[in-house]
This record gives sequence, structure tokens and C-alpha cells, in this order.
Amino acid sequence: MTGTLPARSLGGMDERSSAPGREPVGDDRRTGHAAPWVVDALLGTAVTLALALIIATGSGGAKSPDVIAYLFAAGFGALMLLRRRMPRTVLVLSVLGMFAYYSLDYPPIGVAVPVLAALFSAAEAGLMLWSTGATFVVFAVSMFYRVYDDEEAIGFLLGYESVSNIALFSAAIALGYSVRARRLRAAQQAKIALLTEAQLAREAELRMQSERERISRELHDTIGHTMSVISIQAGVGAEAVGQDDRAVSDALDRIRSASTRSMQELRSMVRILRSTSDRDETRSIQSLSAVEELADAARGAGVEVTTDITATHSEVSAPVDAAAYRVIQESITNVVRHAGATHAQVKVGIRDGRLHISVTDNGRGAETGAGATGGYGMAGMSERVRLLGGSLTTRSFPGAGFAVEATIPARLP
Repeated sequence: MTGTLPARSLGGMDERSSAPGREPVGDDRRTGHAAPWVVDALLGTAVTLALALIIATGSGGAKSPDVIAYLFAAGFGALMLLRRRMPRTVLVLSVLGMFAYYSLDYPPIGVAVPVLAALFSAAEAGLMLWSTGATFVVFAVSMFYRVYDDEEAIGFLLGYESVSNIALFSAAIALGYSVRARRLRAAQQAKIALLTEAQLAREAELRMQSERERISRELHDTIGHTMSVISIQAGVGAEAVGQDDRAVSDALDRIRSASTRSMQELRSMVRILRSTSDRDETRSIQSLSAVEELADAARGAGVEVTTDITATHSEVSAPVDAAAYRVIQESITNVVRHAGATHAQVKVGIRDGRLHISVTDNGRGAETGAGATGGYGMAGMSERVRLLGGSLTTRSFPGAGFAVEATIPARLP
């Protein structure tokens, strides 16, 4: 190209990036990669040396190479130091710089070499329209002046130089795009790994919280009922000391029996908590077959309990059997401790594939809303039933009693 080229700006072209902006550079010392500025400096040095060599060994042009010609080579290389922060500016200045170089009639340096690094940087930054537009401008302007000024045949220009230049332009853009795609893929994989790690940590936390809640329910159910029986029997025994030795002996027997049963349940619970599954061991500590023992303990505390249990533990799933036992246990404990009742009735049966539980008493009832929110025991019962797909309701009849009713699917899927 020997003619005078007008310096055309790309300022009118809209900026559009085909992908998000460049990802932040991480700790290069930690990853073992060279610092970005080192890479840019090496690239700029290579561009400068390549252009300087072409200028020194080239021929043609109206002017011989001088300091200004080599300053152009140094300028093209120096722009590489800005390619990450201002890729669009570097591309525009590279194109304009090449036009300015040829306008001074220095020896030709080609139309592809001066802008290859800038095209690569723009494509790496996701500015595909800018890199493609710059390629079109450079190619069109160079072809116009080659056809206008040179005596080369049009077939040679289109069939030889055009193909080689287009190949170089395309290679630079494709390489920049592939580097960007690889970087984005690595960033996405790192983000996915972080999200996966956070999800696993969250699931582990939820499992731990669920296990804590399970242990707290078991401790409440195992210890709460027994301590209530022991407390009441201790009071009965204390009042009978010196007056009724038989009553004292009966109270102590009930205390011993309750504490022994509680210790057995605690040992079984610890064994279950240490095991990986409690499906087969659950019934060893809590089952509908043991409801009569709860009724006997309540009778010893002065509450007459009648039972009507038509369902057996063999007709229900193990978790349902355990939950039904705990509902009845907590209900009877509340009757003994809080209701001031003299009579309670327990009914358990299966209808339409669902286990129905009812515990009623003739005590003083509860204030409005108190039965539904009365401490950890009631909350524990509701949660047990809900987790099994059932429902639990409480009804209070002030001055006339309290009722707990629950329905649970008899067989779990």
C-alpha cells in the first residue's frame, strides 16, 4: 500500500459484547501463572520486534525507514499494555496507527500484522462486533488502495493476498474468542464448585439440626413422662410416711419401676442414635403395645385411665407406631401434671387406612389457645405427626376437660 490513506475512526460503531466482561484475574502467584502485565509486556515486545524486523528488511515505499518508522513499531507494542483495560481503544488506535504509517510512505509492513494483537485482545474481551468491524474496515480500505495505486492484477489481489489476510484476521479473532470461552468456562466451573460446596454445607447443617431436634424430642419424651410420675409418687410417699406404710411402699415401687423403665428407654435410644437406621429398633422402646404401662403409671398417680385400643403394632409402620405411642405418652403426662383430672380415656383404632388417636380427660381444661401452644411437648407431638403426613388437633372445654386427637396414615409408602 503506497497511497495516502485517510484516517477513519470507528467511533460511530455501537459497542456490543457477545459475552459478559472479562473475569477478574485471580491470585497468579498462588495459581502458578504469570502476572497479566508480564504477559502483556511480552506480547508488546514481540509485536515491536516483529514490526521492527519487517521495517528493517522491507523494501518499497517513498521514504526509507527512520526513527519515526521504528517509533510506530514501538507504539503498536506499547498499546498491548492497555489491551486488558481498554481493548476497544487499543483496537481503534492500532487501526488508525496503521493507516497513519502508510500515509507517510514508509516500507510496507502488511495490513494484518500491525492489528493482529489488537483483534485478538478485542475478541478476548468479548467485543466480537468491534473486532469484526475493524477487520472489515482494514480489509476494505487496503483493497481499495491496492487496486487504485498498484499495478497488480485484481485476480492476484483477491485470490492470494486477500485470502492470506482474511485467514490471519480470522485466526486472531478465533484465538481470542477461544481464550475467552475457556476462561468463562473455568470461571463457571469454579462458581458451580462453590455453589455445590455451599449446598452440601447447608444440607449437612440441616441434617445436624434435624438430628438435634430428634434427640431433643426423644429426651423430652423419655425423661419428661418418667420424671412426672416419679415426682407425683414421691409426693404421695412423703404424705404417707408414718401414716400408711403400704402406700409408701407402693409409691417407692412405682418410682423404682418408672426409673428402671426410663433407664431401659435411654439405653435403647442411645443404641438407636448410634445406629444408621432405627426402623427395626424403634418398637423396642416405644410401641402401642406399651400403652397399658402408661395407663398403670397414671392410675398410680390417682387418675383412672380407660383404654380402647383396637389397633396393634403389627398393623402400622414402625415410625407410625412410635409416633402414636409418643402422642399418647405426652397426652397422659399432661393429664397427670396439669389437668387436675380424675379420669382419662385413650382410644386408638384404624379406619380407612388411617390410625386415629384420641386422649380425653375430665379436668379443668385450658385457656383459649393454650392447648395448642403449650410448650415443647405439644409442639413435639404436632411435628411428629406432621412429618408422617398426619394431623393433630387439640380441643379445650373450660371446666370440662381437654382432648387431643391425631390421625396418621397407618402404612407409610
